[in-house]
Amino acid sequence: MEKIAVIGAGTMGNGIAHVFAQNGFKVNLIDIAQTSLDKGLATITKNLDRMLAKEVIDEDKKKTTLSNISTYTNLKDGVANTDLVVEAATENLDIKLKIFKDLDEICKAETILATNTSSISITQIGAATQRPEKVIGMHFMNPVPIMKLVEIIRGYSTSDEVTDTIMELSKKLGKIPTEVNDYPGFVANRILMPMINESIETLYNGVAGVEEIDTVMKLGMAHPMGPLQLADFIGLDVCLSILNVMYDGFKNPKYAPCPLLVNMVMAGKLGVKSGEGFYDYTDSRKAEKVSEQFK
Repeated sequence: MEKIAVIGAGTMGNGIAHVFAQNGFKVNLIDIAQTSLDKGLATITKNLDRMLAKEVIDEDKKKTTLSNISTYTNLKDGVANTDLVVEAATENLDIKLKIFKDLDEICKAETILATNTSSISITQIGAATQRPEKVIGMHFMNPVPIMKLVEIIRGYSTSDEVTDTIMELSKKLGKIPTEVNDYPGFVANRILMPMINESIETLYNGVAGVEEIDTVMKLGMAHPMGPLQLADFIGLDVCLSILNVMYDGFKNPKYAPCPLLVNMVMAGKLGVKSGEGFYDYTDSRKAEKVSEQFK
């Protein structure tokens, strides 16, 4: 494993590229829009500057990390001769299936294909390829440069060899990989999303207000961030998507998204990224303050 491709320059994609590059890997960061690539590189640079200010890295490490990243808007060029591709595109099944079908056709036979999906079936994604034994989930946590956990998800056909390779690779990134099996929501979101959904139900039913619910969970349960604020940080549209995947997968009403969440997403109130969710982030300093809680 020497050359890595990361598909998607958004929050997760640029974070994954950052971590690989900082640990000495050559990274091809791929996105359909050059503006997204430019924004992703700016985010990586900003995060490196933050680490530099905290003396976590030095100036040479910053320069080396940035020099390890190349950008591409053409998928075929970006994945050529790579050993591992990590897909971090939009959490949409049809988009992911199309990407993996294309990757299977253009990547060399030995290339491992990983997805950063937080809930979509690895088995289903693998079935879109002719190499399901080489398809695996690498679910990084946000923010990627800080959070230690990586959920390693085995699809039904994922080989032991590929699983062992990705587990060891994750350790080289300074992460703590945890192997889980392929069921809707895996472990992290199977537990987290019902908690967030129940918090929204609690608000919806008028039991308490937004700040009161978050305060109870922060002070009473020692959570660094309340569940409603965390939902804003993740993105309410992402939370809704994950809950829908779990509800469709299990057919269990306990995973059905709260009507308030559905309405907020339809209204475009998506959290930090839209400027408003359960909290108001129209002041950019407020959004930055939320992000800083994870730094």
